[in-house]
Amino acid sequence: MVRTSARGRAETAEAATPEAVTEAFVQQLGHDPVGVWAAPGRVNLIGEHTDYNDGFVMPFALAEQVVVAAAPREDGRWGVRSLNRRQTVTFGPQDLVPGRVEGWAAYVAGVVWALAEAGHTVQGADLVLTSDVPVGAGLSSSAALECAVLTALVDLSGLEVAPLDRARIARRCENAYVGAPTGLLDQAASTLCEADNALFLDCRSADHRQVPLDLSSVGLELLVLDTKTPHSHVTSEYGDRRRTCDEAAKILGVAALRDVSLDDLDDALSRLPDDVMRRRVRHVVTEDARVLEAVEVADDGRLADLAPLLDASHTSMRDDFEITVPTVDLAVETARAAGAHGARMTGGGFGGCIIALVPVGSADEVGRAVAAAFDEAGYGAPAWFLGVPSAGARRLV
Repeated sequence: MVRTSARGRAETAEAATPEAVTEAFVQQLGHDPVGVWAAPGRVNLIGEHTDYNDGFVMPFALAEQVVVAAAPREDGRWGVRSLNRRQTVTFGPQDLVPGRVEGWAAYVAGVVWALAEAGHTVQGADLVLTSDVPVGAGLSSSAALECAVLTALVDLSGLEVAPLDRARIARRCENAYVGAPTGLLDQAASTLCEADNALFLDCRSADHRQVPLDLSSVGLELLVLDTKTPHSHVTSEYGDRRRTCDEAAKILGVAALRDVSLDDLDDALSRLPDDVMRRRVRHVVTEDARVLEAVEVADDGRLADLAPLLDASHTSMRDDFEITVPTVDLAVETARAAGAHGARMTGGGFGGCIIALVPVGSADEVGRAVAAAFDEAGYGAPAWFLGVPSAGARRLV
């Protein structure tokens, strides 16, 4: 598989396929898996840092995914092999304590722990997994891992867990076991999305629906460009912004910033004690409004009108929420200059990916322009591919 270009140039990566994990499972364990499951990474089309403010988001699932082959084992333990990291980790019930299993395997142990915390009895299992979701790029590789493992274990254990509850359990894994203070966006997208659609999610009520996103019908495609600037949600910067939002909501006397309307924004800002908090609140309130407008635009089939919303979102993230970095800003500016109708950073910030709404067939041209700008600026080479709205977590075999 070629990962950098919409048409196949540059960085080579192994495809995450059922065949790859099945072959590896047989080689390692000497018997066939009972099934193969997958869950995708995601792009957040719009709605950044609104999820933990009880607001609105609009992600879609990518074709890039984590694929897991699995079979039950009888000793009540779990063994997991990562083909990407070439590591195997085994853990038992005594290890299902936050902090006991670390690194990438914490996302697996955390799923078992979160299922048990939710009252489910989880069958011991052997799992072999691989992923072609870029890590550290803001595309929710961790949620893809959680949701793929959860989907496999739910089936192996014969559990009845509704799709939205699966997303919540996976989120609890990330929040309480791994220690990343994320909202529900990532796990909901990896679980609930359908092909050819984005997902509109109300993060307070958890009401959700599919929103048609057939970009090619209007002559557009979505470039996803990884700036190769790693980021992590387990950072002080992410936590600081969340704490600031929570403090602002308390000062304003609302349950969450979602309760501040655009009409009330100026009054709300006047009641806050400092400029940093005012800018953080302005981003969240205006971003919620942009998500609602994006849903209306998509429902009407006016997908070209997403472009100014992407641009405004990036400006807000750069100036008000202050979560972009120089590589991300250069990528967005260059993509626009190279013909993108609109572009923004996607994900939690401080690195990762941008998305750009471009004419069909022009993704490579725009990607090459960004690569040239990065080279001139002394940055490392970016990678890019087309973001294709795809299906959520599911059994493949």
